[in-house]
Amino acid sequence: MASDEQDSERVVARLRPHGRVLFWPSLVLIATVGAMAYFNGDFSEQWQNVAVLAGGTLVIVLLWLLPLLAWLGKRYIITTRRIIIRTGFFVRVRQELLHSRGYDVTVRQNSLQSMFGSGDVFINAGLEHPVLLRDVPGADLVQSALHDLMERSLNPIAARRQAEASRASDETTAWGTR
Repeated sequence: MASDEQDSERVVARLRPHGRVLFWPSLVLIATVGAMAYFNGDFSEQWQNVAVLAGGTLVIVLLWLLPLLAWLGKRYIITTRRIIIRTGFFVRVRQELLHSRGYDVTVRQNSLQSMFGSGDVFINAGLEHPVLLRDVPGADLVQSALHDLMERSLNPIAARRQAEASRASDETTAWGTR
């Protein structure tokens, strides 16, 4: 029963890119709604009032809704066995990386990311291109958690062989005989 508890996969963290990427789209939304409310009904021709509403709606869809859907479409799930990267809203792409494969984790932060405590986490698992967790909050904590999870998920057989090889031998060896 205890081995079932150890083998079960648990979610350690569910992450998205940092929410500050929605700052400018949110400002565009507020300004556009304000402009639409201010200019609604000010024009003498009905088609001009409809054009203001249609233009404002188009700006909201292009500059607020699409960035919001792109942000919602990126998800990073870290479990006790693997990292799952899901991207896309209409067409989903799922990429998985097992902790037992072993990998190198690097964090890169620019000045803005340092102010908010986020960063880009590069996971190099020997693939052509490293896996990138872009702009995750608490990047240093994610890096240390990934290191801990990778150490815990060592292959049990390889860990046992390594322990047996490193154990001192009890046998006495004489020259040429055992």
